[in-house]
Amino acid sequence: MRTPKFISLLAAALFLLCQAGWSQPHQLPEGFKDHGVATPISNHRGVVATTGPDGKNVVLVWLFDHRGGYELLMIDAANGKSEEFPVPYPPGGDTPFASLLSKKNKFYTLYNGYFSEFDPVKKAFTFHSKSAPQMAMSLTEDDNGLIWAVTYPNSGLVSYNPDTKEFKDYGHTYLQNWPQYPRFIYADDKGWIYFGLGETASQIIIFDPKTGKATPQLSEDKRRKGQPFLYRDKNGKVYGQASRNPAEPWYELYQGQMKPISAPANQDPVSYIAGSQGLFHDKLPNGGRLKSLDLVNRKIEITNAKGQSNTYPIDYASEGALVMDVFTLPNGTIAGGTAFPMRLFNYDPKKDKWINEWALGQFNVGVPLGNSAFFGTYPGGLLAEWDRSKPFVHDQKGNAASNPRVVAKAAPDVYRPLCITTTADGKTVIMGGTPAYGYTGGGLLFWNKETNQTTVLNDSALVLDQSAHKFAVLPDNELLVGTTVAAGTGGERKAALAELYIIDIATKKIKWRAPVLPGVTQYSDLLVRPDGLVYGMANRRTLFIFDPKTRKVVEQKELSQDLGSAVGGHSNRVFISGPNGEIYLLFNKAILKVKSGLEVDLVTRIPHNVSVGGDYLDGRIYFIIGSRLISYDLKTGK
Repeated sequence: MRTPKFISLLAAALFLLCQAGWSQPHQLPEGFKDHGVATPISNHRGVVATTGPDGKNVVLVWLFDHRGGYELLMIDAANGKSEEFPVPYPPGGDTPFASLLSKKNKFYTLYNGYFSEFDPVKKAFTFHSKSAPQMAMSLTEDDNGLIWAVTYPNSGLVSYNPDTKEFKDYGHTYLQNWPQYPRFIYADDKGWIYFGLGETASQIIIFDPKTGKATPQLSEDKRRKGQPFLYRDKNGKVYGQASRNPAEPWYELYQGQMKPISAPANQDPVSYIAGSQGLFHDKLPNGGRLKSLDLVNRKIEITNAKGQSNTYPIDYASEGALVMDVFTLPNGTIAGGTAFPMRLFNYDPKKDKWINEWALGQFNVGVPLGNSAFFGTYPGGLLAEWDRSKPFVHDQKGNAASNPRVVAKAAPDVYRPLCITTTADGKTVIMGGTPAYGYTGGGLLFWNKETNQTTVLNDSALVLDQSAHKFAVLPDNELLVGTTVAAGTGGERKAALAELYIIDIATKKIKWRAPVLPGVTQYSDLLVRPDGLVYGMANRRTLFIFDPKTRKVVEQKELSQDLGSAVGGHSNRVFISGPNGEIYLLFNKAILKVKSGLEVDLVTRIPHNVSVGGDYLDGRIYFIIGSRLISYDLKTGK
């Protein structure tokens, strides 16, 4: 089973961003304030309807919050009553990307380097074991009942015998210079294993369980961008293509051999209750159906065998969703977005009031403009507008009646937005980020609010094989851009050094570019000073001053390691401006204040690692620890 890209492959890095975060309210030092969880909701990472104790119909749900895949939720389909089973290993910020319900009614997954078996009849995890990193992208069951899983990022392969509890870890079986997403795995009726992987270049691997040898089958000229396609037929053989395209040749895979064939005339796939993190097996054993599972509003709808539906309340513990960004709005509130589930939040510190609403995607980065807030949205590189003067309208992408609504699209050149800004005249919104899956080098989107005109540039018109990571708007309608060499999800990194470049916003032409600092792979943040010079942060540790007129780095300095690193995440808001020209720096473990030049003073140590941030409002700096919105009163540090 495959799932749409919007719920697939959020890249392991995203889940690891918050693994050191803070989840429960604790006593904070003087000056700090905990405003609560931004989005106190979890997301499912695989759902199956099956049989529980005493023949009861139950629904099994892998639950995911900012900590990762923290537990399995079991719901009684007859009344909605639920039980929670914490996973017997550290989630580590990782989460299920695939799972399988076996013919013997055991539920399997593998993530954060741990394979596990859950028995819904015994209501317990009955096996778990450490494995090579990191998470399964697909699982299957062979004809002898063995469970197989293949993992990101280097095609790690494991097998498990449910009868003997024998677990075999074959290690990483195929190496590339990019992270692999093996989304297909099957066994033929002779016990040979076949798996397919992408995204930079598809490949089909034959694995011999007897010898432990993995053999790639596609020559370089036959590999394709994206994923291959495989399926197991009821005739005992496996069939596949280098990509799922009518023009692509078909292959028969059997007894350890792959041979080209005509397209199978009568495809008869074996059905497995398996799939990616979007797995949703809704058929109940008694003939009923799981019609819907709503974790946001905490309810479940079950249809019985006669077609009659009942809705039951459910409950579960959650420490809150991943927070992508936080920023200040002109009305004195804090806004941002969360992932899994995709939500928009707005917090009013004066009223201590939260608004938490539907979002049409993952709001990675945001910027205010007039009565609106604009969000760079994953997937698809969507530019979304939230008009704060109008009520929320939950509709569909591209529908003008929606609020928030999509105003522009940048895919495939920008697929995962990393930076967003507005021009000085407020007429244009500019967005950048990494490209679509398997690609290298992202583009820029320019959207004119007055004319509704969109311009998208690809990396060949900017800096080949690099993506925009941070912006600073300069005088004379110019934009300073700091890049990252990171590729799109599953893509191949090709550039060695990140660059700074200046682009004319009107003509969309590059005026200058250079890799101004050695060893830099990411420009983490940029901020224009009142005197026209630009503060920059490189590799989350190097503070520097750049002169846009001479186009030279004036000074640079490595900041102390005991401060941690400059805050990371999709939205790196390292530099924070105060109302009177003050400049603060937000690090994982500290808040700093620029004294002069590159000299900084310590404002305060932060008792827990900052995961996302930050912005200034009414004398306080706001940021995220774990899933909670925290602020620090700057008067305390004086």
